Amino acid sequence: MSLKKRLEDTSQDRKTAKPVEKEKDTFTDLKMRIQAQVIQELDIDFNEISDQNETLKAELKTIILRCIEKETLNMTPPQRSRILEELLDEIVGFGPITSLLQDSSITEIMVNGPNRVFVEIKGKLVKTEVQFKDDNHVMHVIKKIVSMIGRRIDESSPMVDARLPNGSRVNAIIPPLAIDGPALTIRKFAEDPYGINDLVRFGTLNTKMAEFLKACVVGRMNIVVSGGTGSGKTTTLNVLSSFIPEDERIVTIEDAAELQLSQPHVVRLETKPANLEGRGEVSIRDLVKNSLRMRPDRIVVGEVRSGEALDMLQAMNTGHDGSLTTGHANSPRDMLSRLETMVLMSGMNLPVKAIRDQISSAVNIIVQQSRLMNGSRKITYITEVIGMEGDVIVLQDIFRFEQRGVDTKGQVIGEFQFTGIMPSCLRELKEKGISISPQVFGN
Repeated sequence: MSLKKRLEDTSQDRKTAKPVEKEKDTFTDLKMRIQAQVIQELDIDFNEISDQNETLKAELKTIILRCIEKETLNMTPPQRSRILEELLDEIVGFGPITSLLQDSSITEIMVNGPNRVFVEIKGKLVKTEVQFKDDNHVMHVIKKIVSMIGRRIDESSPMVDARLPNGSRVNAIIPPLAIDGPALTIRKFAEDPYGINDLVRFGTLNTKMAEFLKACVVGRMNIVVSGGTGSGKTTTLNVLSSFIPEDERIVTIEDAAELQLSQPHVVRLETKPANLEGRGEVSIRDLVKNSLRMRPDRIVVGEVRSGEALDMLQAMNTGHDGSLTTGHANSPRDMLSRLETMVLMSGMNLPVKAIRDQISSAVNIIVQQSRLMNGSRKITYITEVIGMEGDVIVLQDIFRFEQRGVDTKGQVIGEFQFTGIMPSCLRELKEKGISISPQVFGN
């Protein structure tokens, strides 16, 4: 769709929007008149305009400035700059939230309505002064985002997962599911992916835990990163994936591609929603099955949440060791229960004992991550799965975070500790020629 058509749609949305009680301010009216003039002069493919295309941006800027001159001679320089900036944001960027997306200190953006835009900064939620004009303006930005990757959102498909060009994760949900109007959530990711030293610096884990986890990845242990929403699972998964040797073939599978791996031999797969006729859906489970035919050395699944858990476990048990994934759970033990439930969701009528046998033989390490009350993210447990005793999967904690309280500034007081239990996987790692410094398990 051309940019002209998109802008015309936006203008039409505003004309048909529900009237508001307060009178529109003169600045908004002025900007809309100028935008109408820009529509008349501009008719190029929307997809050609981006932050990277400076030639088209310069042309657009010239057109906007010419329209401003036609509209009024009484405009102050600050007004002129503001209209230019906001129109460029509408056309090239993502409207009012463009500046939030460019702010590196912001990790999440939550649009709950035209006048309720929140951000997460250093783990804390803060209400911003950013405003949309109305629900239609929010819808325009949502449609702009999802159309960039060939997805749609409307009454027949009122929720969607998408991503921005930089890999940031987007979720949008609209009426009739969202009762108070369209809602947009964007989980931002750093342009330069975090490394293990960054996580140590942030206090997510310490150097001993980092060395142990690196050895486990290089030694092809199967690892599940467990945690709640917003606990940093994907960031940790990305960091762990960076330890995979460069001579291995990696297949990543995600709902919305977020992982940013630097290895040269990476194949990225992404799910596909159903079309208007309800056909053509490609699920995580479909991609996991297909990946087994792609001769992967490693399979990295962004998140298991359903029947694909069975296929993932079978892959781990049939030569695809060293696989990585994440899952939603509040503790390592809960993660095992979740895996059992997800396997049952696959439709296979398996006895619980058989499922637990599969899990205990497939999963080697569970990395439990939590978002604490002060907003910080910590790896609270590194737990090893050591086998079965009867019908119970046996776990042992290798490292854990011991929280001792909260200081007067609301900061969590605690420390990472080695539990004193030596990992049973050390022998296997040693056989593979992977050594771990004795200090890792010292005091």
